[in-house]
Amino acid sequence: MTSIRILSAEQAVAAIPALCELLRDSIEDNASMGFMAPYEPAEARAFWQGVADGVADGFTVLAVAADGDDIVGTVQAGFARKTNQPHRGDVMKLIVRRDMRGRGIARQLMARLEAECLKRDRWLMVLDTATGSAAEAIYPRLGWQRVGVVPEYALYPDGGYCGTTFFYKRLVDSRM
Repeated sequence: MTSIRILSAEQAVAAIPALCELLRDSIEDNASMGFMAPYEPAEARAFWQGVADGVADGFTVLAVAADGDDIVGTVQAGFARKTNQPHRGDVMKLIVRRDMRGRGIARQLMARLEAECLKRDRWLMVLDTATGSAAEAIYPRLGWQRVGVVPEYALYPDGGYCGTTFFYKRLVDSRM
């Protein structure tokens, strides 16, 4: 059975090796995650250390899906630091290990992350994902609203251009 947890800063640091493996798996699948092939473990470790630092300073929420002691998925939210955006967060790096996909883990991760964001008064969420990817199809089913596409926004790990689709979701009615 898969459990979803929000990690503390200390737990995030301890999870860095497993998170690096998740990222490696997604890069090998040519997912647009901000990293290029060949996979560079040191670059990934530095990235995840930055996430752990964000958790420590209160501007990042890191959720993981665990199958026993094995981390099989992750997603995070980074909170806007601008004083005119105290209600907003950015969803980043929804990753589910390839052999664990199709089991509802992405849905569980997103639900847990959204609940945690609401606890922290972050009720307007935004995200971007590779246009045409399997991930793009997930978000509308979870209540996210498509904003639009920017062609050739990023690169896939193999160097090919990647369009990016932007989404937003209000977790509560802002007029309340």
